[in-house]
Amino acid sequence: MQNPIYLDYNATTPIDPAVKDVMQPFLDQHFGNPSSAHLYGVQTKKAVELARRQIAELINCFPDEVIFTSGGTEANNYAIKGIAYQNRHKGSHIITSQIEHPAVTEVCLFLESQGFSVTWLPVNGWGIVDTADVEKAIMPGTILISIMHANNETGAIQPVEEIGALAKKQGIVFHCDAAQSAGKIHIDVKEMGVDLLSLAGHKFYAPKGVGVLYVKRGLQLQKLMHGANHEQNLRAGTENVLEIAGLGKAAEIALRDFEQNTRTMKSTRDLLYGLLQEALPQIKLNGHPDLRLPNTLNISFPGLEANVLLDELSGIAASAGAACHTDSVDISPVLMAMKVPLDFAKGTIRFTTGKKTSEQEIKTAAQMIIEAVGRLMPDSVDVSSDDIPETGEIKLTRYTQGLGCACKIRPQYLEKVLQDLPPVFDPNVLVGTATSDDAAVYRLSDTMALVQTLDFFTPIVDDPYSFGAIAAANALSDIYAMGAKPLFALNIVGFPSNRLPMQVLKDILRGASDKATEAGISILGGHSVDDPEPKFGMVVSGLVDPNKLLTNGGAKPGDVLILTKPIGTGIISTSVKRNLASDEIARAALDVMILLNANAASVMQNYPVHACTDVTGFGLLGHLNEMIAASDASCRISFADVPVIDGVYELAMAGAIPGGSHNNLQFVSEHVFWSEGISEVQKLILADAQTSGGLLIAMDADSAGKYMAELASQYNQQAWEIGEIVPKGSKRIEVSG
Repeated sequence: MQNPIYLDYNATTPIDPAVKDVMQPFLDQHFGNPSSAHLYGVQTKKAVELARRQIAELINCFPDEVIFTSGGTEANNYAIKGIAYQNRHKGSHIITSQIEHPAVTEVCLFLESQGFSVTWLPVNGWGIVDTADVEKAIMPGTILISIMHANNETGAIQPVEEIGALAKKQGIVFHCDAAQSAGKIHIDVKEMGVDLLSLAGHKFYAPKGVGVLYVKRGLQLQKLMHGANHEQNLRAGTENVLEIAGLGKAAEIALRDFEQNTRTMKSTRDLLYGLLQEALPQIKLNGHPDLRLPNTLNISFPGLEANVLLDELSGIAASAGAACHTDSVDISPVLMAMKVPLDFAKGTIRFTTGKKTSEQEIKTAAQMIIEAVGRLMPDSVDVSSDDIPETGEIKLTRYTQGLGCACKIRPQYLEKVLQDLPPVFDPNVLVGTATSDDAAVYRLSDTMALVQTLDFFTPIVDDPYSFGAIAAANALSDIYAMGAKPLFALNIVGFPSNRLPMQVLKDILRGASDKATEAGISILGGHSVDDPEPKFGMVVSGLVDPNKLLTNGGAKPGDVLILTKPIGTGIISTSVKRNLASDEIARAALDVMILLNANAASVMQNYPVHACTDVTGFGLLGHLNEMIAASDASCRISFADVPVIDGVYELAMAGAIPGGSHNNLQFVSEHVFWSEGISEVQKLILADAQTSGGLLIAMDADSAGKYMAELASQYNQQAWEIGEIVPKGSKRIEVSG
C-alpha cells in the first residue's frame, strides 16, 4: 500500500536523515549523564552544549539564553507561568490573542482561574493582530504580552517587531511562540524584541519531545520544574541528550538551507493553490496572501464539510479546520476569530508543504482534490464515472464521520425534542413516545400487539456486507428486547451514488438480507435516497402478546442485572477508522455486533423477566439509567463484572473514544456515583456507544442463574451478572471497581 502524499508539515515533520545520523551514537555509545565528571558525562555534555550553540545561531542569541525543554508546550507553559508567578507582586494582567495555539490559550485560561486577568485580542480578516489593539490593552498591571510569531493554521505572520518595540517601551515582558517559524521564516530575537521565545523541535525536522525556551539574560522566571540545578538551575531534569543533539543539528540545517528550503516550500504551496483555484474558483484562501508562512495554504471549500472531504482524500494527509458532528459543528477558534462565514469555515482544510515536497506530488494531490470535490459536489466540476473507486478499494468507515449508533443525536437534545411531541391518547398504544423504549407497540387484540422499530446509521465496519448484517441485527434487537417475534422488515437506505459504486450498496443489502433470513423473516421492500454518506437501517415489525410485553420499566428491588454481550464496540469501531485496532480485535467486535439477540430472547421467554432493553447508542450506563428511571429504582453494578471485549481498555487509553461516548457519560453524570479508584477511561467504557449490543435484563436472582445456565447449555452463549436493583427512591447508579 502506497503512503499518502504528506501535506501536513505544520502538524509535524519527519526527522531529517542527517539529524538521525547525529543522534545514532547517543543510542548505543554515548550514554553518559551530562552532569557526570567522567569521560562518559563529558561526551554527552559536549553534545548538549554544541546543540545550545547551534540553536543560538539559528535565533541570534547567546548560548546561555537557550534552555532545553520537552517541547513547545512546556516552553510556553514555563514562559507564561514563570513570568506570571514571578511578577505577581507587580500586577496580574496578561495580553494575548484569540488565535494562539492551545499551548498558550490553555495556560492563560488556567491563570485566569488563579486570579489573573487576560485580555484576548481580536484579529482582522487575515488573522493578524493590530499593534494598536495591543497598545490599547496595556494597563498599569500588565506584566506579560504573549503573541505568536506565525499562526499554525493560516500561517499569518504577526507584527512581532512592532509589538516587541511597544513592550520594551512600556517595560513589559514579551513572549513569542515561534514553534511554526523555525526553518520557514527568519528568527532573530534581537530584531523581534522578544524576552522569551518558544521552539518545538518536531516542527523543523528534529525529533518529537524536545524544544527550547529562549530566556533573555537577566530575566527572572519562577521555576516550573523543581529538582537538581540542570539548565542553569532553570529547568530540572537530566538532559535528553539524544534528542537535544538532534535538535541542534536540525537548527544548523534550518539555518544553512534556509533560502533553498523556503523557495521549495513556497513554490509547491503556490503551485497547489494555482491548480485548485483554476479548477475550483469558488474556494477561499484564509490568511494574508503574502504575510504568511511560505509553506501554508489554508483553503475553504464552500458547501462541503472538511472531514468528509478529507475522508474522500485517502491519498493525502492534511488537517481539517472544522469537525462536523451529528448535532454540532466545531469550528477552529482561529477561523472564528477571523469571522470566516460558517459555510466556508466548516469546509476548511490546511495543506502545508515541506522542504522535500515535489512538484509531481503537488500535481497528483491537486488532481485528487479536484476529483474528490467533483464527486461530493458534481455540479462544481466535471468528474467522470471512472473516478469512482473500484469495489476492492472500499473501506466504508472512510466515507462517514459518524460510526454506527455512536452517531445518534445527543441524549439530552433528543430528550428535549421528544418532550415537545404531542401526547398520545389512543388507548391501544401500549408503548409510544412517553417512554424511552426504542420500539412502538400497538394493541391489535387482547392477545396480539404490533411491535415496530426503526434503526438507521452510518458504517461501523469497513466491509459493506458486514455493515448490512450488523445494521439488520441492530434493528432486530429492539424487537427481541420487547419479548416479541419479528415478522418482516423494510430497508431504509442513504447512499452516495457519486462517491461509491452501486456494488457496495448491493453488498450492504445482501448482508442485511442474510441476517434477516437467519432471523426467519423477509425484507419486503424499502426506500432509498441519495446522501453524501452511506447509511443503512431497517424498519422491523413484530408481534407480541400484550400480556407478555417487556419494557425497560418494571425492575424490582433484589433483581439481578444480566448483560448478554460484552461492550466496547464503539471504541473498537473508532480504532478501526483510525487504523489503531488489530485485525483480531476488529474481528472480535464484528462477532459481537453480528450476533442476533434471538437466542438470548428465546430463553428469556422461559423466565419471569421484570424489565429488558438492548444496549446500543446511549451505552450501558445510558440504557441502565433509562431502566432505573422507568422502574423508579436504583442499582449497583461492578466494573469488574461487566464484560469488555479484549483490547478495548488499551484502545481507550490511546484516545480512540467516539464523541457519543463522551456525550453519554456527561448525560448520566448526575445519576452515577463512582467508588474511589474508578478511572476516567473505565467510566467512558461503561458509557461507550454500542451498536447491536446485548440485552440488559432484570429478573430475580434464582431465575437469573437458571437463565444463564440454560443459555449456555442450549446455545453455547455466555451471559454475565453485572449488578443488582436496589430499593426505589433515589434513581441512582452506584458503580464499584
